Amino acid sequence: MANPFSIHQSTEQGLSVLALAGYLDAHTAPEFEKIVQAEFQAGRVQMVVECSHLSYISSAGLGVFMSFIEEIRAAGGDIKICGLAPKVFQVFDILGFSALFDIVPDLPAAVQRFQEAPVKET
Repeated sequence: MANPFSIHQSTEQGLSVLALAGYLDAHTAPEFEKIVQAEFQAGRVQMVVECSHLSYISSAGLGVFMSFIEEIRAAGGDIKICGLAPKVFQVFDILGFSALFDIVPDLPAAVQRFQEAPVKET
């Protein structure tokens, strides 16, 4: 496989960081979905998806973002997306994701956005 998919999980200033690499498509989207679901169920609802090594995303990959965003926001969290290569950003942008998601240049910018966001009280 020329572009294997991988996810590296880490924590940055209390945020769950999911660094994606390779191809996120119909074959690899279930792996991404499983990890996002596990983070959500563990109560980690402030997520950054770091995409600087993501070379391709299909509609199945984009669907994972859409399937969780409402639940995560309802729980007081959000998903910030950072590090998109121009051709991957173009896919997000054409499909209107740049209006739905906070897309920032890099991880420090994503961390800053979470720090700037007002905390929702429940």
